[in-house]
Amino acid sequence: MRKLVISVGLALTALGLVGCGNAPQSQTSSPASAATPATPTVSATTVESHELNRQLRLPGELQPFQDVAIYAKVQGFVETIMVDRGSLVKKGQLLARLRAPELDTQRREAEARVSAVQAQKVEAAARISTIRAQRLEAEARLAADEATYKRLKAASATPGVVAGNDVEIAERTVESSRARVQAMLETERAAQAQVKTLDESERALRESVRGAQNIEDYLRITAPFDGVITERNAHPGSLALTSGMPMVRLQQVSRLRLVVSVPETEVASVAHGTNIKFTLPAFPGESFNGTIQRASRALDAKTRTMPVELDVANSAGKLAPGMFPEVMWPSVRPRPSLFVPPTAIATTTERSFVIRLRDGVAEWVDVKRGASMTVQGKDLLEVFGELSPGDVIAVRGTDELRAGTKVNVKQVSGGK
Repeated sequence: MRKLVISVGLALTALGLVGCGNAPQSQTSSPASAATPATPTVSATTVESHELNRQLRLPGELQPFQDVAIYAKVQGFVETIMVDRGSLVKKGQLLARLRAPELDTQRREAEARVSAVQAQKVEAAARISTIRAQRLEAEARLAADEATYKRLKAASATPGVVAGNDVEIAERTVESSRARVQAMLETERAAQAQVKTLDESERALRESVRGAQNIEDYLRITAPFDGVITERNAHPGSLALTSGMPMVRLQQVSRLRLVVSVPETEVASVAHGTNIKFTLPAFPGESFNGTIQRASRALDAKTRTMPVELDVANSAGKLAPGMFPEVMWPSVRPRPSLFVPPTAIATTTERSFVIRLRDGVAEWVDVKRGASMTVQGKDLLEVFGELSPGDVIAVRGTDELRAGTKVNVKQVSGGK
């Protein structure tokens, strides 16, 4: 009986648990109140317009205005050299004299051939004179023979006065004399042609002599312009070659070239005739001037710079080629540029932009960076983009302030 009561109790307990599981649960009402986000306040400044006017410090190199390595025109031995390193020379001044024995031999041979041809010309001219005299004699005899023949022929018209044989003999004599005169003419022409040939040979040989003399002139080494000898590699007795190391090097240093590699972004500031200042480590505290005269008008593909040359007066010889000055290069623009604080530019992996605040709404404006400049104690950065002077922009650009976001604008004086 006791076991039955316990079983009934367990059954009732199970039914109670099932009933409790099926009963509807009481719902607790806790509505999530979604709070509206507050409108951010953004410090703002304005886009400024200024004329870019700053000085860049660019490296340069001083080079001689003219620089020539002087070689021997013809190979020879140095007989004497009149200059050394550091010698000041004038244009046309004799620097060195060479000796080439084979050139002397060639010139003497050419002169001997000229003398031989001249002797042949004299002989040929004398022969022409002799032939001409013989021809004149033969022409006189021909004239006499023709006169005799004409008289005999006229007399033979009367029968019995002149034998016919005498007339034939006179006619044969005239023909012989005429042939002799013709032969003399041909001989004279041949002699004259020989003289003409000898004249041409003499002219050619004289050109050879003149050429040998011109080559001998190359044995005298002279200065092509005023300057200073900066290198000497030849000494008396040494063999001067037409290649390899030069005998001497001459540089014009009274005027120098200052070569400056101007960055691509500053090419617009290159203006012919602009006076540029520069300094040198060798002369601390001093400044020098140069004038822009030449630009390459092409950029170096590797450095993206344009070589520009300035002329530097150096009459006192204070400056020297090879010095590396620091050039105060003026950076200017042809028209005013737009400037913003450097902090106003936001940069991501894809773009650079400033945040313009228009009617309380943020918008992104893509820009490109330019030069930096300080205006009235403010550090500003040049920008290029669809901006206008006076546009209100965020002082601090960030991609966290998304385009289209409504903001409260707080104007900050001086862009700080």
